[in-house]
Amino acid sequence: MTTPALEIKDLQAWYGESHVLHGVDMMVRPGEVVTLLGRNGAGRTTTLRAILGLTGTRKGSIRVNGHETIDLPTYKIAHYGIGYCPEERGIFSSLTAEENLMLPPALKGSEPGMPVDEIYAMFPNLAERRQSQGTRLSGGEQQMLAVARILRTGARLLLLDEISEGLAPVIVQALARMITTLRAKGYTIVMVEQNFRFAAPLADRFYVMEHGRIALHFGADELQEKMPLLNELLGV
Repeated sequence: MTTPALEIKDLQAWYGESHVLHGVDMMVRPGEVVTLLGRNGAGRTTTLRAILGLTGTRKGSIRVNGHETIDLPTYKIAHYGIGYCPEERGIFSSLTAEENLMLPPALKGSEPGMPVDEIYAMFPNLAERRQSQGTRLSGGEQQMLAVARILRTGARLLLLDEISEGLAPVIVQALARMITTLRAKGYTIVMVEQNFRFAAPLADRFYVMEHGRIALHFGADELQEKMPLLNELLGV
């Protein structure tokens, strides 16, 4: 049996005294695209942050490629090949697009990062804007750069938080092509998404969160039969 890329069991997480996650169970196989759905405040972003130790107290089990990481600091967890793209993107405005891209070091012990020419082939917009300052990039270009920067580190498990939010349809389509390309290259992807139309055709499996717990889990082949329940849980 193949070792899961990510396996979460009974994950509890707090921000200060606020108990946010109440026993999350999740499993992601190598090479899968898994989407985490839910209303705002359901605990989706907190789940991604907890995987990397970016919340307060954590309890339970988080195994990355078979390695238990619940007691590790963030910098050590990252070395197991995890890349996190937060909603705020974190582009350095004083650096050019290419300088932003070249900024992160390779993760020790992980696979080599994606070569720059391969990244530019996937994101032609970034190749054209490589000498532009971070502040001069459009929102969509900044989103592409944020994901591309992770790929440079050698991370193979990508945690992507609302990458399609607020972007023009043409950019959303480019990001969908990116997800498809990365899956074909063997990357494992966990996406938090509010945009159901973006996520639905891309994901192999879906988890739906409600009040800090997993309320529903199903495969892409069950999507149509689950739509009435999804409408009830999400208002899709």
